[in-house]
Amino acid sequence: MPITVFTNFTEKNKQTAVDRLISGGTPSQDFFLMIVLSILTASFGLLTNSSAVIIGSMLIAPLLYPVLSLSLGVIMSDFSLISRSFWTLAKSLALGVTASFLASLALSTQFTGITSEIAARAEPSLISMIVAIIAGFAASFALVKPQLNETLPGIAISVSLIPPIAVIGIGIAEFDWNLISGSFLLFAVNTIGIVFASMTTFSLMNFYSQKHEASREIKKEERKIESDKKRAKKYT
Repeated sequence: MPITVFTNFTEKNKQTAVDRLISGGTPSQDFFLMIVLSILTASFGLLTNSSAVIIGSMLIAPLLYPVLSLSLGVIMSDFSLISRSFWTLAKSLALGVTASFLASLALSTQFTGITSEIAARAEPSLISMIVAIIAGFAASFALVKPQLNETLPGIAISVSLIPPIAVIGIGIAEFDWNLISGSFLLFAVNTIGIVFASMTTFSLMNFYSQKHEASREIKKEERKIESDKKRAKKYT
């Protein structure tokens, strides 16, 4: 692949990508609501062994954004972006596991055993890592190319982030350590694969030049969060 594929875009393209990445991964109430809804959808799909429902859950999940912004923070040496992305992921994981746990308890009377869809999300493998790396390359590349932005939902489906979180909650509800450990390891493997690949891509694209833009966008999003909090207090 010619190296020019990583340079045939404008600084404006990179600026737009940074803004979209940080905005999409902002730890707002809307973001976490979508995480919970996607996890609940995935949980019901896993418990009913419905691959279509599981795919739908991955389409509505915004979890790919903080994973990519974590990579961006690393290559920019931006501690505030790294910290912001890490805690967004950590809170998403905590909320997701809790939501899945509660959904599993609510459907405990109808749960007949470990479905094939659940078992598949508790078996990390080398192939899982390879798929995550490819997806990481594809996501970070598509983010910078406006004409490829519509492919991001498909990329989100190709790498499994939401279903393993749901399986962790199901495993806790079932007191099944193998499910818990296997699904958490799959989530970790996929996350690491995406971070590694996107770091490489962002480095080749010289995203370090957008460090100032990233800082500006973070401050902008933080002001929005504070404004939303004040507005919420006003009406409570």
